[in-house]
Amino acid sequence: MASPQPRIGVVTYPGSQDDRDALWALGALDADAVPVWHEERELPSLDAVVLPGGFSYGDYLRCGAIARFSPATAAVCAFAEQGGLVLGICNGFQVLCEAGLLPGALLRNESLRFVCRDVPLRVERADTPFTARCEAGQTLVIPVKHGDGRYVPPPDIDPAQIVFRYRDNPNGSVDDIAGVCNEAGNVLGLMPHPEHAVDPLLGSADGALVLASLVEAARDRALTAV
Repeated sequence: MASPQPRIGVVTYPGSQDDRDALWALGALDADAVPVWHEERELPSLDAVVLPGGFSYGDYLRCGAIARFSPATAAVCAFAEQGGLVLGICNGFQVLCEAGLLPGALLRNESLRFVCRDVPLRVERADTPFTARCEAGQTLVIPVKHGDGRYVPPPDIDPAQIVFRYRDNPNGSVDDIAGVCNEAGNVLGLMPHPEHAVDPLLGSADGALVLASLVEAARDRALTAV
């Protein structure tokens, strides 16, 4: 019997701009990518959720601070609390921190300037649902594009929650942290954009390792639910 195609939702907030890119990239990696509007109070049947990049609600208060109160965010929190896989990319990472699903905060870049370029990342953990196709210590090249990407962790963060570090820190993040997971390991926030690095024609296909890991983990979840 053929493996089921995992259903992965991509939440669109007012101001999201990378939702269509995420939908395309997940579809290219054999997922059934499902759009989810921010006003939806219940998620459809899903095996994983992605919160994409952009400027939800125009960042009028703080990045992700208003999106944290969207009905769909509450549904994503409930999904995560039940063990569901959740990936937040850039603005999605900010939303997850504001919602309390991830520790720490994202602040203005140290340079006070918007940064947009490819950056090398070191994989700190290859044993998460988001990095199973990677190797610990491996370098991935994935683009960033943000003005508020300086990650500041809480003083008591568990080092095991650090999944990615910058090899060339573009924003002043503490300890070069580029991505963190929750203690359970089912929620990941990542500032670089893997959905923009799934085709060599774009300069790098390293982002596909992250998204394909998520697709495989979501497929395993779907098989377990059958």
